[in-house]
Amino acid sequence: MHLTPEHATRFATATLAHLGREYPYKMDLVLNGPEDARPPRAHHPIFHGSFDWHSCVQGWWQILRLAHRFPDLPVAADIRARAGAMLVPEKVAGELAFLSRPYSAAFERPYGWAWLLALHAEAARHDAPWGAALEPLAIAFAARFHAFLPKLTYPLRVGTHFNIAFALLLARHWAETLDPALVALIDTRARDWFAADRDCQAWEPGGDEFLSPALTEAHLMAVVLGDGFATWFDAFLPRTAAGQPVTLFTPATVSDRSDGKIAHLDGLNLSRAWSWRAIGAALGPAHPGSPVAEAAAQRHLAAALPHVTGDYMGEHWLASFALLALDGL
Repeated sequence: MHLTPEHATRFATATLAHLGREYPYKMDLVLNGPEDARPPRAHHPIFHGSFDWHSCVQGWWQILRLAHRFPDLPVAADIRARAGAMLVPEKVAGELAFLSRPYSAAFERPYGWAWLLALHAEAARHDAPWGAALEPLAIAFAARFHAFLPKLTYPLRVGTHFNIAFALLLARHWAETLDPALVALIDTRARDWFAADRDCQAWEPGGDEFLSPALTEAHLMAVVLGDGFATWFDAFLPRTAAGQPVTLFTPATVSDRSDGKIAHLDGLNLSRAWSWRAIGAALGPAHPGSPVAEAAAQRHLAAALPHVTGDYMGEHWLASFALLALDGL
């Protein structure tokens, strides 16, 4: 399965419908006084839709990516018009102001930080002022990575928003062209945390996870280690060619898509597809695990793609993960 114009239209149409949908909205906010009890758009001039801040950010990444990939689709004109109205310096200044609030150091750490960097990288690809407008916000979040990573003693291996490997994948992609020092820091920390990992048991998924701790780690190491990845991977998941551990090769069952946490499991299937594809490509066609990885990716895609839209609990964010699975970063 690969990204098609039909996918692009379906995803972008759904996302445009919720990027400006202010309610329901889950705030990440420490109230410093009664004056802080204001509507979402008062705190976030751009990212006040799509249920929460990070989902709004990744929704913007998704529609800009689709407009770049399929510039002649009718929906692309709507995307460009919306971006022209929203991704402007004065609104970015409002988002920056939120970061200077007391107790905001951990705001959206690290998931939202990484998606903002991914959004800036995508915006900068367009012949438009959006990337320049978002640049101060991207620099602010990059500075937070620089400050945070050296003091994070232990890696965050969970399968939810706190997963550090996923955040570093997105942050490193941004930093490759804009912040070589951050690339070096990410690579050092990834080796510190993960280089000695062996024989992963992959006791997953958890009931509300949308990332695979095992596969996201391997995906990051594929990027960090380059030609040395296959050797590391063979020690990390030594029975991949035999389809073991079976938990990594079996799509998750989603019992209730109206439950926002259980609906995370559709995202798990999509993010696993993305990571399995990247892992297979990094291993190379001669490696016995490569065709197994691609087959696993296809199974996970087939399980999740029909459910990207349909219920708001998944619809407000799943298309961004579907885009990763179909088209990469």
